Amino acid sequence: MRVIRGRGATVDADRELSRRLYSSVTDDESAIRVWRPHRQVAFGRRDQRREGYEQARERAREREFVPVERDVGGRAVAFDGETSLAFTRVEPIEDFRRGTSERYERATATLEDALDRLDGDLEVGRGEPERSFCPGTHSLSLVDSDGGRRKVAGLAQRIRQDVAVVAGVVLVSNRDGVASVLESVYDALALEFDPATVGTVGTAGGPSDPEVVRSALEDALVGDERATVRIESVDS
Repeated sequence: MRVIRGRGATVDADRELSRRLYSSVTDDESAIRVWRPHRQVAFGRRDQRREGYEQARERAREREFVPVERDVGGRAVAFDGETSLAFTRVEPIEDFRRGTSERYERATATLEDALDRLDGDLEVGRGEPERSFCPGTHSLSLVDSDGGRRKVAGLAQRIRQDVAVVAGVVLVSNRDGVASVLESVYDALALEFDPATVGTVGTAGGPSDPEVVRSALEDALVGDERATVRIESVDS
């Protein structure tokens, strides 16, 4: 298992690190990356076909979130540049028609394991409330201190040539900041969204330190495999 840490100095440089991750996989070695992306709103392909897409991009810019386009995932997600985590696991495959469900199940179980490592008292549940950001069938929610069930993590998958890419987001803290920009963006896209459905690990009673959560998620993704770590230059 190859483990990549750090991020590029700019949004574009950081995205190039992820692209290089795809080509670093060999027939007998997978690769993972868990990091804090720069401040941005990452739009999905379906967003780009919406009538209000350009307005949504402008609203992101107004809040100093760089608008970018991603090829893994559904609707828009926001990274605040400090506490929001992204993760990617890339593994070799022999047949693109097989293994999708198994990879989703393994990744979901890994996320659950990582959250359990943080705090055994966190109430983790599969699924998401209605009108969540980037709605999908492979999400995790936590019960907040006020009893509300809120989405904190989502998963997506894509096949690229002879590798499978499983990627996702985990929100650690700054719930209000993330919810605010998403509310404006989803409004421009004319998509249903309730900012109250956004949750974080911190508001559910877990740690608010993104490095603590990053480390737990990386450990869970590596599991029992032997890890080779490569440190990329970090801008901050």
